[in-house]
Amino acid sequence: MAVSNYLNAAHYLLSAHNTGQLPVDEGFEVAFAGRSNAGKSSALNALAGHNALARVSKTPGRTQQLVFFEVKPQRCLVDLPGYGYAKVPMDLQAHWQAFIDQYFASRQALRGLVVVMDIRHPLKDYDRQMLGYAVQRGLPAHALLTKADKLGRGQQLQTLAAVKKELHAAYGDSVGVQVFSAESRLGVDQAREVVQQWLGLLPTDPAETMM
Repeated sequence: MAVSNYLNAAHYLLSAHNTGQLPVDEGFEVAFAGRSNAGKSSALNALAGHNALARVSKTPGRTQQLVFFEVKPQRCLVDLPGYGYAKVPMDLQAHWQAFIDQYFASRQALRGLVVVMDIRHPLKDYDRQMLGYAVQRGLPAHALLTKADKLGRGQQLQTLAAVKKELHAAYGDSVGVQVFSAESRLGVDQAREVVQQWLGLLPTDPAETMM
C-alpha cells in the first residue's frame, strides 16, 4: 500500500546563513545532508512530489545556507549545505562547518537526519561525519543510496549489504539504510514513510494506542 504523501504540502519557508536567522526552535525538523552532486536536491523533490522544491543543479555546491521547507506549521524539512566541494572558499567552508556544528549540537526541533550518498561512492568521510553528528545527539539517521538506477539489481543489493554491515558495526541499529532512485522512484515510498514518521505526520496506529 502506498504511503500518503503529506510532504507534498512542503513549500519554501526561509534560508539561514547564521544561527540568528533560524526559525524558532519548536516543532519537528528532519535535516538532509549529502556530498555535493550526491542527488540530495533530487531526493528532496522526489519525496515531496515536487519538480523544483529544492534546486537541482549540474553545478555542485549551490546550497550555501540551511534552507527550510515547511510542510505544515512547526513541521519542516531542512536542506543542509552541500559539502565536499573543493571550489568553495575555505573561509566559507569553515563558516558552514561551525554553523552546522552548532545546529546539530543545540537544535531541539531536530528529530532525524537523512544522509544522501551516491550508491557508487558510499560512506565517504563527510558521510560518516554527518552520521556521527546524529548518533552523538541520540538522533535516528537514515542513509539513502541514491542514483541506484545507475547499477543493476545485483550490484544494488551487494552495495546495500556492504553498507548495512559497515553502518551496523559503527553505529548499531541507530542508522537505517536503503537503495533509492529519484529517477526510477525506487525506494521513494520507503524513505517518505521514515521522514513522515520522524515529523509526526503519520496517523497513529489505533492498535498502538490501546496497548
